[in-house]
Amino acid sequence: MAKEKPNMNVVFVGHVDAGKSTIVGQLMFQSGGVSEQEMKKLREEAEKHGKAGFEFAYVMDKIKEERERGVTIDLAYRKIMTQKWQITIIDAPGHRDFVKNMITGASQADAAFLVIAAPAGVQPQTTEHLWLLRTMGVKNIAVAVNKMDAVDYKEDKFNKVKEDVGKLLAGVGIKPEKTTFIACSGLKGENIFKKSDKMPWYKGPTIMEQFDLFPQPESPTDLPMRMPIQDVYEITGIGTVPVGKIETGIMKIGMKVKVLPGRTGKGIDGEVKTIEAHHESLTQADAGDNVGVNIRGVGKKDLARGDVICDAAKPMPVVEEFIATITVINHPSVLAKGYTPVFHIHTAQVPCQFTELIAKINPATGEIMQEKPDFLKNGDSARVRIKPQGNLCLETQKENPFTSRFAVRDAGATVAAGMCTEITKRK
Repeated sequence: MAKEKPNMNVVFVGHVDAGKSTIVGQLMFQSGGVSEQEMKKLREEAEKHGKAGFEFAYVMDKIKEERERGVTIDLAYRKIMTQKWQITIIDAPGHRDFVKNMITGASQADAAFLVIAAPAGVQPQTTEHLWLLRTMGVKNIAVAVNKMDAVDYKEDKFNKVKEDVGKLLAGVGIKPEKTTFIACSGLKGENIFKKSDKMPWYKGPTIMEQFDLFPQPESPTDLPMRMPIQDVYEITGIGTVPVGKIETGIMKIGMKVKVLPGRTGKGIDGEVKTIEAHHESLTQADAGDNVGVNIRGVGKKDLARGDVICDAAKPMPVVEEFIATITVINHPSVLAKGYTPVFHIHTAQVPCQFTELIAKINPATGEIMQEKPDFLKNGDSARVRIKPQGNLCLETQKENPFTSRFAVRDAGATVAAGMCTEITKRK
């Protein structure tokens, strides 16, 4: 079955309790994606957990622990149709303990809503989320100023958040004047699906209208097929189904593929047997599509989150070491040779060691500022040599910009971000 409309992946990110899941749940309900009956059940369950008012969040938060804690832990996906797009909504966790799952969500997104609670304004995770969106290549960002009901729908509260977030946007290279800020209330359903009469001063789009205002995402179908695996399911009657977003290229039924690095680091060969998106069978899926696939010759024990399904004729390299350009964002002291944090690359998480600080550079021009520095501190950009401490697939920015970006995390914080420029393949 062919797709009716092109797909766009949109991630909702924000500090814990900003109301991301509630906005998405309200959107699903108002658009008819969730029935009155289902909503009634969710309302009863929320009250049972002492979480009255969380029923819209429960549309997305399906894990028992999520419902009990009132916190999004893992990624949740929903489909919604707009005038232009088939939208895959990715609801990402805001809590700092689960940022690694949020990075995976951002790595799959074409556009993003940054959700800010109007009473709280900018929070510690807000800056980190913005950096991560930029690192993962998400250029199209709208800001949802949520919980306007809690500040009596006042325009000055909205403008204050807009001003504060605008400074953060400018700090990561996004023009605030070209960014849409939406005044809304997920809980009350204001400016989610339809225009609110509670904020006559607000003249901008609703959340639903904003989907169609995002520009068309790049569709790099001319590059080799790459699908980083987000999760792996066992489905009765079908077998092992890895799911994820096709970053580049085209996947077809019957295509010979290689899953890399796999458990051994040598990869596993297979053939695409079925492709499915939002419960519809496809004969072909393109870059940008979120799909589940069944691969002949590949079982659940063979693969995991972080592996990449590649065109067997043009596989991704497993790297021995690589050189990258990085920017230090938020390190508590200094970053020196021998430092071994966790690198988040597409959906993979691998400890990597800085083996050489080659040069400090001017980020705007690439000009060398200092050869072989002893350390790097916040704000520094540099060329560095890195050695993975496990199996890792990676490409250079020149070969494939979509599989070259990474975030560096340590002790629950994002310390740096960068992209790969050279690789040494593992022999």
